[in-house]
Amino acid sequence: MADIVRQGRLQNPPFRLRGGQQLLVALMTASALMLAAPGAALASNNGTGKPGSAKTSSSGAHKEKTKVKAAASNGRSTARAGTTGRSSSAKEARGARSKKGAVEARTAVAAAAATSATAATAARATRKPASAGAIQEASNAEARLIAVYEMFGRGQTRPALAKARDLVRDYPNFQLAQLVYGDLLAAQLPPSNALPDSASIAKMRGNPAMAELHEESKRRLQALRERPPANTVPSQFLALSTRSRYAIAVDASRSRLYLFENSDKGLKLTADYYISVGKSGTDKVTEGDARTPLGVYYITSSLDPKSLKDFYGAGALPINYPNPYDVRRGKTGGGIWLHGTPPQQFARAPLASDGCVVMANPDLKQLLRKVQIGATPVVTARSLQWISQPQAEKEAQSITSAITGWKDARANGNEAQLKKFYLPDFQRISNKKAAEGISIVDDEVKYAQGKRVQLKDMSYLHWRDGDDTMVVTFGEVFEGEKSGRSRRQYWLRQGSDWKLFHEEILG
Repeated sequence: MADIVRQGRLQNPPFRLRGGQQLLVALMTASALMLAAPGAALASNNGTGKPGSAKTSSSGAHKEKTKVKAAASNGRSTARAGTTGRSSSAKEARGARSKKGAVEARTAVAAAAATSATAATAARATRKPASAGAIQEASNAEARLIAVYEMFGRGQTRPALAKARDLVRDYPNFQLAQLVYGDLLAAQLPPSNALPDSASIAKMRGNPAMAELHEESKRRLQALRERPPANTVPSQFLALSTRSRYAIAVDASRSRLYLFENSDKGLKLTADYYISVGKSGTDKVTEGDARTPLGVYYITSSLDPKSLKDFYGAGALPINYPNPYDVRRGKTGGGIWLHGTPPQQFARAPLASDGCVVMANPDLKQLLRKVQIGATPVVTARSLQWISQPQAEKEAQSITSAITGWKDARANGNEAQLKKFYLPDFQRISNKKAAEGISIVDDEVKYAQGKRVQLKDMSYLHWRDGDDTMVVTFGEVFEGEKSGRSRRQYWLRQGSDWKLFHEEILG
């Protein structure tokens, strides 16, 4: 764990550990063993909190590995979402496999000896971190894990061990917690003086399971260390109607999902969670590329977990990938979901899915209670940029001017002026029927009939990735009427002008 804390740059007071570098060797030994055999630490206490024999631990680890393999092999699914392309989620279930390969103890000692000196130096140089409570309403399991890290950093090894033991008891499938518990158990044992060989060191460094858990730990700690600035929002959320009670933003570089509550006072960050994305990273282009799409999306449905395979855990929330902007650029594929993990897994590696966003089941359950179908936006970005509310309002001014000009040209029956707001390949979807071309302008003028219209519940979601686009959602009520249409428009900036290329009539 000392090496994980070092790599994650968690800032703690100097470690007050006995045994110096030899203890760090023991800690790293346990880390490697836990990575090779998930569940070993839990098996070692035999449910009593008392360490068991090595034989018992080995047996427990073998059983756990067998269970995970069986669960993964049964995690196949033919579930599909949407009508565009094959489901990445279904392919993800078919492709799930358990991690393979056990690492021998001597290999662990080898790697530990190779890194113990630098770990000890880094430990002495660290400083006090922000409180674990800084993760706002974070996953209970994650908050407890961070508390264990902090106790360990303050030299409170025994209280940290007790908390870690309780954590793995409550979440026996949380592999990273098992790793930390194993580290702390190792701290109670006499250090090993065995010296490694270069082959063992190379073997340890090449262990994929160690690298994945190491990266997961580093990203969780990064989320604690690098909090979003106060009173800021992701740069995509320029304005959000209060009809959308919540909004979601995913930062792939931090393996983090941020949940915002929306009110008449604006967006407030209320929770954030560790997540996994595609095995090949982000920026999905084609079906089967194992990438998570980047862009502005909406939750389209909530799938009952009873209708899904165990692979998806607590449920699934499909998003509207490919959205109209994706289609315009020729992107393919489909079936991109926010979903949970199989019962045998608590979390997955940062890059582990076939394109979906994957959350721990307790975290997903919190999300399921809050999202609104068709109204909760989901922004997925490589790295979120955070801006102040005044800056968001300033950036919204140009699209606000375009919307006002579009509304006035329509109300005045000025077809020539109105056509300037549309691209030639403009498309409208109404009642699931598509209509193309700027001949729709005639329909708009007839629909308005010179009436004054009030636009309300405006939402502006900005996306910039070479092109500059805006997703605008609003309701409209004509003078003298009590209700009207709801629209979602997709605008593209060309030079200094905004042009409409797609519209959906929502109801």
